[in-house]
Amino acid sequence: MKRAFDVVACALFLLIGWPILLVIIIAIRIQSPGSAIFTQTRVGRGGRQFTCYKLRTMYAGTANLPTHQVQPSSVTALGEHLRRFKIDELPQLCNVLIGDMSLVGPRPCLPSQVDLVEARRQLGVLEVRPGITGLAQVNGVDMSDASRLAEIDAQYVRTQSLFGDLRLIMATLRGRGVGVDQVVR
Repeated sequence: MKRAFDVVACALFLLIGWPILLVIIIAIRIQSPGSAIFTQTRVGRGGRQFTCYKLRTMYAGTANLPTHQVQPSSVTALGEHLRRFKIDELPQLCNVLIGDMSLVGPRPCLPSQVDLVEARRQLGVLEVRPGITGLAQVNGVDMSDASRLAEIDAQYVRTQSLFGDLRLIMATLRGRGVGVDQVVR
């Protein structure tokens, strides 16, 4: 049921929202050189690595680090707004359609975040697809505290339901967790 919901919701959004996405892509290209779509290797279900798509919010050439380790000067002016309202996550709808991600689940981390990957493995979090939004994100928990994040992710895995996912999606759309993915200050 969850997979069917993910596919239908993403397909509908992309069908309706592609013009907005196109305008944002053009704005990113106008503001700074480089591809408007940023790709990064992330850890997914079963610990398998996959390519995650995002709108580029940082200048080309920024180090491939977890967000909480990136300097604020790396973020473009437009990128600040895209990150603040999680608009930069929209290309991940394609990751959901491909089957690498879900709309709701633990946020995918970088392979270099070894402590987080191991904590998630031990708690069974890697048994589910990572999500565009999730319990930790909605509650303002970022990836800087691996053990706390893994515990909250495990709580999501134990209690997940379609109704719970709908509540997390609605909380995300209402702005809960907005701005959680902050660069270092």
